[in-house]
Amino acid sequence: MIRYRNTLKMLALAMLATAGAASAAEVTPSVPKANPESIAAGPDGTLYLGSQAGAVIYRARPGETTATPFIDMKGPPGAFLLGVMADGATNTLWVCEIMSMDRSSPLLKAVSRIRTFDLASGAPKQTIALPTPTNICNDFAVGPDKAVYLADTSNAQVLRLRPGSSTLETVIQNPSLYGVDGITFLDGQLYVNTVWSNALFRIPLDASGKAGAPVQIQVPVVLKSPDGMRAANGKLYVAENSGGQVDELTITGDRASVRVVKTGLVAPTAVEPHGDTLWIGDRGASKAISVPLK
Repeated sequence: MIRYRNTLKMLALAMLATAGAASAAEVTPSVPKANPESIAAGPDGTLYLGSQAGAVIYRARPGETTATPFIDMKGPPGAFLLGVMADGATNTLWVCEIMSMDRSSPLLKAVSRIRTFDLASGAPKQTIALPTPTNICNDFAVGPDKAVYLADTSNAQVLRLRPGSSTLETVIQNPSLYGVDGITFLDGQLYVNTVWSNALFRIPLDASGKAGAPVQIQVPVVLKSPDGMRAANGKLYVAENSGGQVDELTITGDRASVRVVKTGLVAPTAVEPHGDTLWIGDRGASKAISVPLK
């Protein structure tokens, strides 16, 4: 009996070790220093990594540890990618392509555009210009109304593309939103963060989609350059770009409590939940890593 119990104990420990190894899976682009700025997961768990070192999307199918080039946009010299989003409902991969960037002032300005592709084949669908001459197309979210919402970092605004439209409309433009970066919906409500001022906001939307004044969420700690943000299981997950960690935020009214999910990262810029896994894009380490989603 003792030997039997010891065997069961050893098997249990082995299963835990195996589960830990599985939860620590990493995906690395096949091109060194591709520096993925954003990541997206398709319905089947396929990962899409957008490169800040070039206008290339890398793809890793479930179980693969190397992401290989999937879409080369062949942009101009210096072009690179920010946000990517996989929308399984429309079989569309949404991409923010930065054509050029002016880094001469702290408030960066760029010329960017939206590109969309077939999620499975990579075939191009649409190219959509932003409505202002300079802009930073940063990241996307799909709202309850099925519209796509876009964070325009340098113009302190959130834009919206309604289903079937090819023209972006302004949802809100507000000085408090300079540096707007991460964007997502939690329980039907729109949340954004600001990478330049370390803030988190809820943006009220009425039934017609008209926005009210941003409501700042009080966070008990400083979010250091909050970047990519997604929602899952009633929580917000935020990558602290200069803080080297990813946080889980529980929102209660206009306040948030914080649980640190992962520390010791180089420059995390993206998070993406899929099933029971949270993928983290660490641009500084040029890879995506996974942790269990609790």
